[in-house]
Amino acid sequence: MQRGFFLDLNRCIGCGACESACRAWKGYAFPLRLVQNTSYDYYLSLGCNHCENPECFRVCPERAYYKRRDGIVLHNSGRCTGCNRCLRACPFAAPRYNLATGKAVKCDLCIDRIDNGLPPACVEACPVKALQVLNLEPGKKIGVRWVPGLPDVNITRPTLRLLPSAAGERLWLVE
Repeated sequence: MQRGFFLDLNRCIGCGACESACRAWKGYAFPLRLVQNTSYDYYLSLGCNHCENPECFRVCPERAYYKRRDGIVLHNSGRCTGCNRCLRACPFAAPRYNLATGKAVKCDLCIDRIDNGLPPACVEACPVKALQVLNLEPGKKIGVRWVPGLPDVNITRPTLRLLPSAAGERLWLVE
């Protein structure tokens, strides 16, 4: 089993509730980004994609990254030296540099909540239920992996699945 995020781009309104919930639960937050395309605009909530082939894992000289059996990619801050190789290697900019600790931090899918049968704080806080956690099964197609504005997904194979917005539909515009 592989866990990952599912984001319905038709529902996300860019309210920031997921970011606020992350900050309240973890003390730091992963930003919402507005991704623009010539045919439509949408919000894209990115924490960590818990990739099948994570570059952060591959490049870390201290082996501070590891994967659980359920595919959640975790970071051991006790092993981290703050070299920032993971920050440069991740095409989705999931690891962030924490100025207070001098080390990398990243979304851990709120494993403390997952392990207690609760959804991640960001998922629970989404007022329009645009963000969910999936248990991805091999061979079962759910959503798409890539939409315009995302980096190439062929190397890392992110577990993020998206329901794209309808072509030509204009969602929440920010000017």
